[in-house]
Amino acid sequence: MRTLSAKFAIGQVVKHRLYPFRGVIYDVDPTFANTEEWYRAIPAEVRPSKDQPFYHLYAENAQTQYVAYVSEQNLLPDESGAPVHHPQVDAMFEPADPGFYKRKVNFAN
Repeated sequence: MRTLSAKFAIGQVVKHRLYPFRGVIYDVDPTFANTEEWYRAIPAEVRPSKDQPFYHLYAENAQTQYVAYVSEQNLLPDESGAPVHHPQVDAMFEPADPGFYKRKVNFAN
């Protein structure tokens, strides 16, 4: 059995490899853990393997903020140093090192 480890960390700012959005990771699934319907909605030519970590992001693009679920193969570190403006980021995290946020001590799930 192959052991998987996540390349990215909770609180890290990342960007999508193909699409113009970025966000802060707030949770990680060791392998795909969404619905088959969601998975099949991804075009076959860009559909990622299920056997890799998937990340939950507080995401944003130029128009809006939302929650995204993204495979590890489609993420890159965001090295812009720009803050993420998703409203949940301020509720759950505080700024840390460039490209990272840390979970607030008083945050409760």
